[in-house]
Amino acid sequence: MFPTNYACERKIPMKTLLLIGGTMGVGKTTTGKILKKKLPNAVYLDGDWCWDADPFVVTEETKEMVISNIAFLLNRFLAATVYENIVFTWVMHEKAIIDDILSRLNTENARVFTFSLIADETALIKRLESDVSAGIRTGDVIERSVKRIPLYYALDTIKIDTTHKTAEQAADEIFERISH
Repeated sequence: MFPTNYACERKIPMKTLLLIGGTMGVGKTTTGKILKKKLPNAVYLDGDWCWDADPFVVTEETKEMVISNIAFLLNRFLAATVYENIVFTWVMHEKAIIDDILSRLNTENARVFTFSLIADETALIKRLESDVSAGIRTGDVIERSVKRIPLYYALDTIKIDTTHKTAEQAADEIFERISH
C-alpha cells in the first residue's frame, strides 16, 4: 500500500507533449503511430477515439464532452511516470480548440510542441479518394477536408508539409524538430 501522500512525493520527469493537427487524410494517425515507436517511453492518443460514436453528433454538449475526455486522458499520461513522450493527433483546425485543450492540461513539467500537417489540395484529394475507394472514409469527407486546408496555415503551429512526404518522413521531421 502506498502512503497517502505518495502522489505528491513522486518525481515526475520532464515530458514532451506533441499536439499534431491536420485536416482529414493528411497523415496524422500514421505519423503519430510512427512517432510512438521512434520516441522513448511514448504513448499515442488519437482524439477521434474520444468521440467515435454512431451517430456522430456535433452539439455544444458533445464538443465539451470530447474536449473533457481528451484533457482527462492527456493529463493522466502527463502524470504517469512511465511515459516521457505523449503524442496526440486530432483535427485541430482552430486556435480555440488547441487553446481549450492546453488550458485544461498540467504542462508544468512538459515541453509542448504544436504541429500542423498540411498538404496541397491535389495530394489530399488523391489520398482521400483512395480511402473512399477502400471503404475507410465516406465521400463527403473530401470537400470538408479540402475546405479546412487554409485554416491550418493561419495557426501558430509548426507546419509539416506532407504533400511529397511519407508518414515516416513527416515523423522524422517532427523528431528532428523536437530533438533540439
